[in-house]
Amino acid sequence: LNNWFLIIAGALVFFMQSGFAMLCAGCVRKKNVQNTMLKNLLDACGAALGFYVIGYALAFGGQNERSDVTFVGTTDFFNWNSAVPVNQAFWFFEFAFSATSVTIVAGTLAERCQMVAYLCYSVFLTGFVYPVVAHSIWSNNGFLSAFAAEPFQGIGVLDFAGSGVVHVTGGTTALVATYMLGARKGRFYDARGRELEKPKAFPGHSMALQMMGTMILWFGWYGFNPGSALLLTATSNTGGVAALAAVNTSLSAASGAVSALFTSLYLEERKTGEYSFNITMAMNGALAGLVGITAGCGTVENWAACCTGLVSGWVYIFGSAFLLRIKIDDAVDAIPVHMFCGAWGLIATGLFSSPRHTLEAFGTDAHVGWFYSLGQDSLDAILLMNQLLGLLFILGWSAILMSPFFWWLNYMGWLRADSLEELVGLDQAYHGG
Repeated sequence: LNNWFLIIAGALVFFMQSGFAMLCAGCVRKKNVQNTMLKNLLDACGAALGFYVIGYALAFGGQNERSDVTFVGTTDFFNWNSAVPVNQAFWFFEFAFSATSVTIVAGTLAERCQMVAYLCYSVFLTGFVYPVVAHSIWSNNGFLSAFAAEPFQGIGVLDFAGSGVVHVTGGTTALVATYMLGARKGRFYDARGRELEKPKAFPGHSMALQMMGTMILWFGWYGFNPGSALLLTATSNTGGVAALAAVNTSLSAASGAVSALFTSLYLEERKTGEYSFNITMAMNGALAGLVGITAGCGTVENWAACCTGLVSGWVYIFGSAFLLRIKIDDAVDAIPVHMFCGAWGLIATGLFSSPRHTLEAFGTDAHVGWFYSLGQDSLDAILLMNQLLGLLFILGWSAILMSPFFWWLNYMGWLRADSLEELVGLDQAYHGG
């Protein structure tokens, strides 16, 4: 039963690849749709191969054979272990997570990135970068793991389903890649190199595909978050934890969508005197809420999930505006949705985690959310500090490894498409039209 639970949850998570593909296809111009779809497929292919060869081993290899703290796993390369066979259902579930981290990057680089770069970074990210983060926070041997025999500061870092491990890792990689790649032609400067008064909009060709992608992602999140309970039959209340995660996922997504929609409406009216209901803001607000609750979906109360989603909508709006101000061209707003809201999700968990739910989800309530500590006349902020430390580790590790990697791709001439190819469209340049 537990294996079937992981397989079904993993299938839902992998189905999110379809959501990312639809969302990215709808966000780009018609001349780049085929290219964008193929790159999403290559993400999944590269992730599968990289995770099979080395990624799983570095993330979870040997975690059931030793209890000491390690920086990476040391066994189970190529899914082989003569002592303790690899749990194939667990491998499949974790592969789907690693593939999600990779595909976050795909949309940000749309319309100007070469094909070879996608396959290279997807293998590197799932083979070397993501596994170290996953090992550190999720493995029984990780130095920040709540599941370690002696967790850091008695509690470790609480990231139930991956606001940090998956989304901050993918979002940080996307930021590094987008900075190295540069903006699309005509986005911030005209043909003569003069700065535009305001960034030129490149509207996507299909709002219907964007909405379909958003709803597929929301649906897939019911495997992402509840599935992270990992077990249905156990001595603890894992079924109840999964159910709580499902409800909190729904509430945060809804709160994020409403927050982003009406905040953008208010800001537009203040700026122009007119208003419109921006469907893009609502869709990305929902995704922001989903990302934000992913870390704490199993440890916070329902009201806290609403608060998390509400703030996630604001984080997305102001994060997107900030990127435009510093001239970072994110074609699908994946960086503010995943990196910024993922960071907020880790922080929110350090604020809102309740004693009862933390005990059920992680087996300890040595330290809980800061707001609960304040309510008990305590200044215990250890969990919040751990969450911030985990966030800094993820940001640093991802940036330090991916920066030279994308620099190398750029140096080799494998990163950016030719200017003429970008002008005529990558479908025409690479796929025959």
